[in-house]
Amino acid sequence: MNETYSHQRSDHFGVPDEPRPVVMILSGPSGVGKDSALDALEKLGVKFHRVVTATTRPPRPGEVDGVDYHFVSMTRFAEMIENDELLEYAIVYGDYKGVPKSEIIEPLKQGIDVIMRVDVQGAETMARKLPGAVTVFLTTSSEEELIRRLRERKTDSEEQIAIRIAYARKELEMLPKFQYAVVNRHDKLEETAKVLWAILTATRARTDYKRVEIEDC
Repeated sequence: MNETYSHQRSDHFGVPDEPRPVVMILSGPSGVGKDSALDALEKLGVKFHRVVTATTRPPRPGEVDGVDYHFVSMTRFAEMIENDELLEYAIVYGDYKGVPKSEIIEPLKQGIDVIMRVDVQGAETMARKLPGAVTVFLTTSSEEELIRRLRERKTDSEEQIAIRIAYARKELEMLPKFQYAVVNRHDKLEETAKVLWAILTATRARTDYKRVEIEDC
């Protein structure tokens, strides 16, 4: 064999041969189906860590602590703030919500993709604190579709739904600040999931890929 080619490189001719975990910030108005879209992504067999947010609001019927949210008291939430355990926190509809740093740091250490679903209010802050993360705005095909979904949840009064729709109209103004926009159409969850999967794959393959790094608490 020619001496020139006797030593094989493992970096794919300049592309590092190492895990490239992606952090996705998935946002959008309340009721667009962020959790349902991630459920569909899991059903496709895509391996990722779903960030569990801490909140001071009480659980809704069917919600499980540690799965849907980390349901904590105001006292515990205050401790998390003081101990610098949260990457970001805000008041949403009168309750505190925050993202624990450990929910991002540990999966990344293992080379696993991380997806966090956050409200539009906090998405810009999260993107600033997580350079290299990909931002995705999830929405419905129409305002009527969003109203229907909110009513089907049966967790809000008509007055609360009206407030959420008003918020959604303002949140849509933030769409240009996101890298991707995905329409989660009625009865097309698998299609939505495939688009999210494609975004993860494309981000991992970027020549300007940047691994997200944050300081441990």
